[in-house]
Amino acid sequence: MEKSKVLIIGGTGYIGKRLVKASLSLGHETYLLKRPENSLDIDKLQLLMSFKEQGAKLVRASLDDHESLVNALKQVDVVISAVAGVPHRGHYILQQLKLIDAIKEAGNIKRFLPSEFGTDVARMEHVSGPGKEMWHDKIAVRKAIEEAKIPFTYISSNCFAGYMLAGLCQFPAIEPHMDSVVLYGDGNVKGESYEMQSGVNHYYHVWFEGCLTNFEIEENGVEACQLYPEIKYTTAHEYLKRYL
Repeated sequence: MEKSKVLIIGGTGYIGKRLVKASLSLGHETYLLKRPENSLDIDKLQLLMSFKEQGAKLVRASLDDHESLVNALKQVDVVISAVAGVPHRGHYILQQLKLIDAIKEAGNIKRFLPSEFGTDVARMEHVSGPGKEMWHDKIAVRKAIEEAKIPFTYISSNCFAGYMLAGLCQFPAIEPHMDSVVLYGDGNVKGESYEMQSGVNHYYHVWFEGCLTNFEIEENGVEACQLYPEIKYTTAHEYLKRYL
């Protein structure tokens, strides 16, 4: 397999740290964006240091420092963004617009993978209510990438991930309820946090409305098992057996 020089942004996050481990295990020359020291907490710093010990290269740069970002990009071929999708805490998804500008200026990136990984946002354009900002922000990022004519890949798991599957739609559970379930929508909720409202809204569109089911993969898309037939994929049944 041809090796790449890969820059991962958000490498200490939930998805990011898994991407770093995968990149290193596959033998790619792996670079991690390291923000100024005062913006890191000790756990994230120690995680970065552990990745460095495993062979990753730390690049001092920031999405808020265009010049440093361009310099970092000029060292790599592939950029993977795993920035968090929490719009009411700073519009992190839209920070990628700065990254797109830097990629355009650097001019050497062969492939950009923006922060997606959950749902196909092209099927979420109609979403309304709390939490809609995340989908709309991701759509804005896609539009900017395509207008800039940057080579890209969008990754969508369509919610087949630990947070969704193991909880069996019992928000915000991350493991199955063994002796009870909650039925949403009895009209008696007195008040909820923004996170709860957003989560329930996402669950409605994905699980009740079914906006991510019953569609054909379009001509420019491909299913992961076709790309990587050598990987043994875990079925939902096998995954859930661990909780018994």
